[in-house]
Amino acid sequence: MGVFDDLVGQERAAGTLRRAAAAGAELLAGGRGSGMTHAWLFTGPPGSGREEAARAFAAALFCPDQGCGHCDVCHQVAIGSHPDLEVVRPQGLSYGVKDTRRLILRAAGAPTLGGWRVVLFEDADRATEGASNALLKAIEEPPPKTVWLLCAPSPDDMMITIRSRCRVVTLVTPPTAAVAHVLATRENVPPETAASAARAAQGHLDRARRLALDAEARRRREDVLSIPASLTGVGECVAAAERLVKTADEEAAAVTSILNEAETAELRKVYGEGSTGKGLNKGLVRGGAGAMKDLEDRQKSRATRTKRDVIDAALLDLVALYRDVLAVQFGAPVELANDDRRAELDALARSSSPEDTLRRIDAIMLCRRRLSANVNPQMAVEAMTLSLRNPRL
Repeated sequence: MGVFDDLVGQERAAGTLRRAAAAGAELLAGGRGSGMTHAWLFTGPPGSGREEAARAFAAALFCPDQGCGHCDVCHQVAIGSHPDLEVVRPQGLSYGVKDTRRLILRAAGAPTLGGWRVVLFEDADRATEGASNALLKAIEEPPPKTVWLLCAPSPDDMMITIRSRCRVVTLVTPPTAAVAHVLATRENVPPETAASAARAAQGHLDRARRLALDAEARRRREDVLSIPASLTGVGECVAAAERLVKTADEEAAAVTSILNEAETAELRKVYGEGSTGKGLNKGLVRGGAGAMKDLEDRQKSRATRTKRDVIDAALLDLVALYRDVLAVQFGAPVELANDDRRAELDALARSSSPEDTLRRIDAIMLCRRRLSANVNPQMAVEAMTLSLRNPRL
């Protein structure tokens, strides 16, 4: 099975990338290589597999068989150890100009193995304005064998001057049936559980996998979906917001704490903590104070981003719930993400009008925008839960 076969529900994009990889091999062999370009922009909704598609394309560029999926080169790309592949994954809320300039210097080096040098920039939309301007210069005048693979949710999330210099690969939300098939065949998930997880994840393969395999992830989702029915008064709205934010804090701490400890211990080791010799330890640790402060700032930014991502995932679950309510109210013949909660959907549909449901969806989306603008999470979520309150339940 080749690297492009792992792109669930992305047949059109996979075909484009296969042809481009063949053109890249032709170009390296001295041919024209029509269809190959030095800058690519992978776009698509969450869960569509932007990063996976970019990584598969990188493997196809390096692989002698253009992405066979089983050779040493493809394996190196899959685990991130290929010497000519630079993977950038912003850990904080943004990616600054200093980091971008260092990245550009690394990208300018000649390929180690004589083929391409590939930079895979995940979440490229997190680049600051200064970083984007620096990136634009690198894309405008790239070294002859450097290929940039940028990933962002939408072309509009990137500077127009950057996206105009990239070939855009648009990915789509994978069909529920395709996601369920992957879970059943590759993860040995029972078909009924796979179908339920695929519906709940709305085509997001990684999230569907977590829901199918992780009981704690399913419990957290159930807690979120139980919020609308609990909002019977102002006190209940405030309490629900507090629970949601507290859960996000705990999950973010669990995700980042182990990584933070390992990074801090490694940096202290680099700067000589625990070394022997008169004056050695003290001097090196003092010299590393600035580096330690930079690390702490990055860790704090990463924790904030993780917390925000956790809350955002919960908000998207709520949007899906109210979307289902709206579908029930209009009798629309569409697949419901929460079909297993049909009684609750019917109760919410009977107790409100379609206009009420749309207003509640707008309130959730406003909360997402406020969180992106660094509004205090507790205040933003409280305002949302008060707007979701349904006195008739």
